[in-house]
Amino acid sequence: MKFTVSREKLLKALQKVNNTIGSRNTLPILGNVLIEAADNSVALTTTDLEIRIVTRIEAEVEVAGSTTVPAKRLLALVNKFEDAQVVITSDERHHAEVVCGTSCFKLLGIAPEDFPGSGELVPVRTITFKGADLKRMLGQIAYAITLNDSRKVLHGMLFSYRDGVITMVATDSKRLAMTERAVENVSGGNGDCIIPLQAANEIKRQADPQDDITLEIGEKMARFTTSDTILTTKLIEGNYPNFRQVIPATFTQQIPIATSAMLGKIELVSQVLADSTGCIVLNFTEGKLELRAASSDIGEGSAELPVEFSGNPMTASFNPTFLADPLRFADCETMTFKMNDGFSPVAIDGGDGFIYVIMPMRH
Repeated sequence: MKFTVSREKLLKALQKVNNTIGSRNTLPILGNVLIEAADNSVALTTTDLEIRIVTRIEAEVEVAGSTTVPAKRLLALVNKFEDAQVVITSDERHHAEVVCGTSCFKLLGIAPEDFPGSGELVPVRTITFKGADLKRMLGQIAYAITLNDSRKVLHGMLFSYRDGVITMVATDSKRLAMTERAVENVSGGNGDCIIPLQAANEIKRQADPQDDITLEIGEKMARFTTSDTILTTKLIEGNYPNFRQVIPATFTQQIPIATSAMLGKIELVSQVLADSTGCIVLNFTEGKLELRAASSDIGEGSAELPVEFSGNPMTASFNPTFLADPLRFADCETMTFKMNDGFSPVAIDGGDGFIYVIMPMRH
């Protein structure tokens, strides 16, 4: 195998595939990137046996062939190279010579035949998203997933398709984040699947807002495809909790709030909280909201925000991180706080299909 490729394109491709490389791989081959050169393009593939990423770049292929070399080492070299072109050659022992300008390195490889196969995916449902839409939806809710819960189904994000609408849900059982949107390019019927958090984060990181992304869902696997990259992931098996029943049907108070102003006040008042176990008290009275940090070893403090509120005063306490997250990630200029009292679930509504439900803290 021998090919010449732009250093910049090779660097971007290696950055795309390197996130699946773990620090403690039980199999040495899982620390390697599979390089396949043919037909004036090069495919780079990595896998951790749960997620598989393949990305393709243009190259001048002199001799077709394949090898696998340590992925992080190759990325580190290409990142430090200074010339515009990189030439990679592999020998019959699968070792690779990597040349850039006057720099020349040899990386010891492993036979490509040892690299794990991809497994077969037969789609039962296919949905095409605009890259910007999918990126935004994933960003709106991914932070609400925890990997600490013993329930495996909560380690992922629910993708639920019903009659032209895709609903994505994330929860750690203390809060729930949901976003939904109408989609047009769909084949296959209604159904649900649970995408692991790592795969959802990887798609969010890599999605090009200008590019379409196609999601193919099979029985046990799902595949995201863009113009130059394919990410395949195992699905989490099991039944996701009934998220609709967590959202109250009606609210007595609906208070519109400017997102960035509210977030700024939460971050300000949080400065005197000792750690994440502290709480912020929201006190709604006629025309204003007072945010107060309950006294801690550090001190206490408060800040005010004008709001459209009338009626009986309402007070509720929240974990500051849980309160700030939807404001930080929802990508909405204004949001509506929906409440019944200081003890029942509170909804924060972005008005565009995004909703976040949180329980007030009890003292």
